[in-house]
Amino acid sequence: MQTPNEILKEYYGYDEFRSPQLEIIQSVLNGRDTLALMPTGGGKSVCFQVPALIKPGICVVVSPLIALMKDQVFQLKKRNIRAAAIFSGLSYNEIDVILDNCVFDHYKFLYVSPERLKTELFIERFKKMNVNLLAVDEAHCISQWGYDFRPSYMEIAAIKKHHPKIPVLALTASATTVVQKDIIEKLELKDPASFKKSFARKNLSFVVRKEDAKYPKLLEIIQKVDGSGIVYVRNRNKTKDVAEYLQKNKIKADFYHAGLKTNDRNQKQDNWIKNITPVIVCTNAFGMGIDKSDVRFVIHLNVPDSLEAYYQEAGRAGRDGKLSYAALLYMQTDLEELKLRSEQKFPPVETIKSVYNALCNHLGIAVESGKMQTFDFDIMYFSSHFKLDPPTVYNSLKVLEQEGYLQLSEGVMLPSRVVFRVDKLELYTFEVAHSGYALLIKTLLRSYGGIMDHYTKISELKLAKSLSLTESDIITQLKFLQKNKILTYIPANDKPAITLLTERMHENNLYIDVKLINRRKNATQEQLKGIINFVQQKTICRQVSMCNYFGETDVQKCRRCDVCLEEKKKLELNKDFQTAKNDILQKTAAVWTPAEKLLPENAHFAKELYKDVIRFLLDEKLLIANEKNELKRGS
Repeated sequence: MQTPNEILKEYYGYDEFRSPQLEIIQSVLNGRDTLALMPTGGGKSVCFQVPALIKPGICVVVSPLIALMKDQVFQLKKRNIRAAAIFSGLSYNEIDVILDNCVFDHYKFLYVSPERLKTELFIERFKKMNVNLLAVDEAHCISQWGYDFRPSYMEIAAIKKHHPKIPVLALTASATTVVQKDIIEKLELKDPASFKKSFARKNLSFVVRKEDAKYPKLLEIIQKVDGSGIVYVRNRNKTKDVAEYLQKNKIKADFYHAGLKTNDRNQKQDNWIKNITPVIVCTNAFGMGIDKSDVRFVIHLNVPDSLEAYYQEAGRAGRDGKLSYAALLYMQTDLEELKLRSEQKFPPVETIKSVYNALCNHLGIAVESGKMQTFDFDIMYFSSHFKLDPPTVYNSLKVLEQEGYLQLSEGVMLPSRVVFRVDKLELYTFEVAHSGYALLIKTLLRSYGGIMDHYTKISELKLAKSLSLTESDIITQLKFLQKNKILTYIPANDKPAITLLTERMHENNLYIDVKLINRRKNATQEQLKGIINFVQQKTICRQVSMCNYFGETDVQKCRRCDVCLEEKKKLELNKDFQTAKNDILQKTAAVWTPAEKLLPENAHFAKELYKDVIRFLLDEKLLIANEKNELKRGS
């Protein structure tokens, strides 16, 4: 059996783990339920991938983010590790084939959205799988006190009973103390080991500015900071406006949002990753699952809905450990709008029911049908057609999602897929009878390994170039082969989608848990207070304030946020501070001096002042310390 370090070196190319990755891995290898809190970019995936690669069997990973699932499967395949994902948009037959391959150990990792856990198709195959670990990503989604509650996460505890002896690893980047307790309770973790990496990001400078003119300040920050960055805005239209403003001021910038065509999104993202366009202006749909460590700044032009969301988004800066900046620019009206948006998040029950009814009519779903069916969905067209306000529709759908009736998915590119439905003998017989299709069949078999056994991604354009045909010709031939039951062909799709998780309810029977909605309202109000307090307070170090919110109290001042820098200015103007500073630097100019000998013997306030000055001088590298706690003047 390989060791964790051998796996790390072989598959990831690293010589050592970051803290506390190895401790988490050992806990899982010992068969213990584990809760791991690690900041964005802290390497959570390694914590379940390494032990799963060591142990025989398959690791089932529950994740709510399609883009993240697709990215992780792609990264695993690049490392020659077999992985698959099941999410909305895949056909029943595709899911069936993937699950069969999981039962027969074809895959090492299966990523699955939580909504799939309660389907009979999944449960029956899950029972037969040789599961070595159940990993729960974004585990805060199970808590109604969390900022992204998803009731489908409640299904996780139910499926554990089919493999009661396997460990469960719950992972999250941001969870308050209350949410952590809720995760343990709702997932029914047994005597779990808990690992919490500090929420402090020592290389990240948080800056909050109240600005009436945001654009000039945005430009000033970008011009001062070299390197790649992200600018987050509230809505899609704003992404283009801000990008054009930056372009006019000679900044290489582009815009990104989920409403763009997939090819455009992919190209813009790729250009940003390669630093062709170093600055990307985007909605919060951007950034999740993107592995880019050299982001030097993240700037918010609007206040996020919660401190949890802000911490995750700002945390995309400086993953390489180098000094980076997280700036939030706001006006008083932003805070008023935030409060209004918070009120609008929970429409009246009658409104929610009418939106549900209109949705089912729009999709052509009869009462007591539609369960687990996925439909393309254009929210703007739907809102216009039914003369509804788009924000009201969106918020009603989010409540219905939290109630477990449906799942909303942003547009995610699903490439064309093909699998042959006949054996080689039948295929040969067909080729003889239909010689005009023989060349395409042979090219498919030659170009795409495994296409006889499972769904395989294909490119109609590449096939067309290979066969000197048009893309339209290839599609026509594929449809003919499908019509004759030679293969199954699923064309590419990148439209936003809705999956109905239950049969359509009659409007009178649609149950909306008002008590749950009120609890969610209260939780949302607390989150709102958290972010507004963070923005408005000017006396507590931003790093300390952030960590305190997440229940971490023993945190040193960062000395580089806007609050600390303002405090530093005031200190430097203080005569007592200057006197103490000169005294300490003089005493440590030539020899190592014990720290306690630098403190005055008189009043307590003077000792505290000297301690503050020593910390300041150490931070500024004007003093250096050795292992004996002796101090000497820096060079």
